[in-house]
Amino acid sequence: MHTGPARVVGTPLTVLALVVAVFALVLGGAGAASAHAGLSGSDPADGAVLKAVPQYVTLTFTESVSFSDDSLRVLSPENERVNPRPARHVDGKDNTARVELSGKLPQGTYTVAWRVVSADGHPISGAFVFSNGKPSETAAVVATGSPDDTAVGRLYGVFRYVAYSGLALLVGAAAFVLVCWPAAATIRPVRRLLALGWVALAASTVALLLLRGPYETAGQLTSAFDPAQLGRTVTGRPGGALVVRLVLLAAAAVSLRWLARRTTDRTGLGARVRPAGALLASALAVTWAAAEHASAGIQVALAMPVAVLHLLAMGVWLGGLITLLLLLRRRGSDGQEIPASAIGRFSALAFGAVAVLVATGVYQSWRQVGSWEALSTTSYGKTLLVKIAAVVLVLCAASFSRRWTARLGHEAPPATATATVTLTPAVSAPERVRVAQGVGAPTPATGQELGSAAEAPVGDGPGDTTEAPPFEADAYRRGLRRMVTVEAVLGVVVLVITTVLTGTQPSRAAGERVATASAAEPQAQVVTVPFDMGTANHQGTVQITLTPGRVGENTVEAVVYTPDGGLATVPELRLTLTQDALGIGPLDAKLKNLKGYWAAYDLRLPMPGVWTLNITVRTTDIDQVTVRDTVRITSLPR
Repeated sequence: MHTGPARVVGTPLTVLALVVAVFALVLGGAGAASAHAGLSGSDPADGAVLKAVPQYVTLTFTESVSFSDDSLRVLSPENERVNPRPARHVDGKDNTARVELSGKLPQGTYTVAWRVVSADGHPISGAFVFSNGKPSETAAVVATGSPDDTAVGRLYGVFRYVAYSGLALLVGAAAFVLVCWPAAATIRPVRRLLALGWVALAASTVALLLLRGPYETAGQLTSAFDPAQLGRTVTGRPGGALVVRLVLLAAAAVSLRWLARRTTDRTGLGARVRPAGALLASALAVTWAAAEHASAGIQVALAMPVAVLHLLAMGVWLGGLITLLLLLRRRGSDGQEIPASAIGRFSALAFGAVAVLVATGVYQSWRQVGSWEALSTTSYGKTLLVKIAAVVLVLCAASFSRRWTARLGHEAPPATATATVTLTPAVSAPERVRVAQGVGAPTPATGQELGSAAEAPVGDGPGDTTEAPPFEADAYRRGLRRMVTVEAVLGVVVLVITTVLTGTQPSRAAGERVATASAAEPQAQVVTVPFDMGTANHQGTVQITLTPGRVGENTVEAVVYTPDGGLATVPELRLTLTQDALGIGPLDAKLKNLKGYWAAYDLRLPMPGVWTLNITVRTTDIDQVTVRDTVRITSLPR
């Protein structure tokens, strides 16, 4: 029943106000960061052997991270937790995590297990060891697999697929109704498709919200219903985005119900509702962009709207294809067979959607991959290549669809011939019905309606019909239906690959992580110094290796060589270091004879700069020589 202009205008304005508020809420929480953070350093370092137990264990990451109470655990050799309090950021730096250790701890090897959430919403984890006093056996066992390779992780991934599928169906079917054919809102399969998209997206969003807590903390599936954990989830950015999505879906349900009640007054309906529908769909897409790769990395301000456009274009194209396929399979027994003009509108809409997909996809590929080499050397790049191949197949299928549409038009009788035409409820005045452009890109119309014979004047009522010679319209219609089916199936494949990409570490972030790890790896400073062995023309060499050659604790190894390059055995070897510019030293390395070479594992250098090595080699019981050289000690990496 028509309720008057006030409600027709009021509901879209209400939706617009709600969506604007949601945009402000979601975008207000989006910050700049890098995707998939990595561990860049720790104190104590991995494998370090300390004289005394440290007061704290501190981890530093490449970018900002968030964590729960159990994100950082320090385990004793007996597998007992020795950090009584949860982790905290160090001095407000959001790329750090620190825990305080218990007072007196026995000697042995301790295990540090960590699991944090990077800025793009994906959990990362790892473990390392350090020793107090001396290394020992340890009973601590920690998980070393991928955070997604768990029961909760796999279930979370399944519902992410369902969420993307629901968005595509909801956005695509709604766009087809509002832009291409408003009368489709009265057709039961289309209404069911809209309902299916809404239910799939709503149900998957609820499931993701419940699973988010155990997914981040590696908890059990049963902990999904823990109120405390759910409370922590909704206060985080990924959980908050899911809550906002549920609010938007409630608004979408009200809008769809409102739209269904006004199918008896379709004139101008799409134009009145279209702006609110577009903004509502955009807000739904923002709930993905604000909590995944687009919200982290470089150029966040540009990447966010590009990701929104990419998602919307995907939904309009894929969901619209599925809607068109349903309508093409109908026989139109209720007098509502899809008109050619509707296919023409979708053809133009699909062409625009594909153009947006390509443009935004190119930008996202550059942003996430970073280099040509990464396409073949990283998981993200290899998956992206598979997606590109699938998109090429989709475009090929779309070109065949256009050919079937063109053949349908070319086989039509001349325009002077008469034809039998059924008036659809969507036509309210005399018009000429035209064959639409092909699916995927516009092509010149050639003047006929699917299921009719040729372009002809349409009368004022369903009884105005004339006779025309038959032609093979049904055969071409079946060919078009088959190609649209192939295109839709390939589109689903592209959607699946896209979902996989959103859960894969971007190549650019992976490269940064490798570079950071390489910079953090111990780098040796090697100095070779000649010395007189005490006999004529016999000059040996002593090779000093400092690892990592930076400020802090270093390992020193010294090897003495004979003139012919063989190993030399000497009674004593001493090494001291001084920094004359600052008046520091001499610092005794306290080298120990390890039967073949001399070593020390706890030399601490307090300052960067050029240090002088004073090497004393005793070759006999009464002969010794002291030689000098310099080495540059660098500061710790930031």
